[in-house]
Amino acid sequence: MHRSAPRLSRILACAAVPVMLVVAGCSSDSGDKKDSDSSSASAAPSAKKSEASVEPAKFAALPDPCKSISTKTVTALVPKAKSKGGTPATSSDTAYRSGCSWNGLDDNGVKGSQYRWLDVGFTRFDSDQALGSGAKRAQQDYAKQVAKAKATEGAKKVAEAPVSGIGEQATKITHDLTKTSEDFKYATVVARTGNVVVTLTYNGAGYAGAKTPSADDILKGAEKAAKEAVASVAAADTKPDAPSKSAEPSGSAKPGEKATEKKTS
Repeated sequence: MHRSAPRLSRILACAAVPVMLVVAGCSSDSGDKKDSDSSSASAAPSAKKSEASVEPAKFAALPDPCKSISTKTVTALVPKAKSKGGTPATSSDTAYRSGCSWNGLDDNGVKGSQYRWLDVGFTRFDSDQALGSGAKRAQQDYAKQVAKAKATEGAKKVAEAPVSGIGEQATKITHDLTKTSEDFKYATVVARTGNVVVTLTYNGAGYAGAKTPSADDILKGAEKAAKEAVASVAAADTKPDAPSKSAEPSGSAKPGEKATEKKTS
């Protein structure tokens, strides 16, 4: 009986205080609860780390493709372009895929004619929790575009080499192609800047006895135009009305089908 008295006194004391104090100070498992809370708090940072967002995409907008190359450069590369303003490519969503092309025939009468064709295409990738960062997705597309250019049907003397000074990475692909009974010289530059891939192709041929353009001239023209096109991406993203840069929710990535280009060459 004497041993149980202290215990009885403690029970009565607890019964006399408010219920919340009983829970906090008199409950027999209060120590376990505290330990449990501590464990949960220490586990929280790990959970947050596993759910960390992918790196936000660098660019949130694309430039107007028909203005991505200066009028001066277009005039130099395609002297008799049918439309100096270019012909926009057809795209289901120009915020993610867009393009523009110029073509023309410089008729020199009995001296023959020179045909030139210039095309530029842009593809932008958002960061996606499931698919990865915009830059990573752009790198994957960059490799695909290089492979596609190298696999041109009927191409001869295909050559590939890296290009410096154009975007974060760039590759030039050159080849010869015979069509409409004429020998064409082709040069394609595939470049990546952040989460955007730029694919530019320039080609030309001499008609009615005119001399075939040199491969070097075609390549130089392609590199010059590609450099301007890549620079236009950063310029377009600084506009006040450009969307804010952020990682887009999983499953919302737009790039799917390639923009249809109105090619006449």
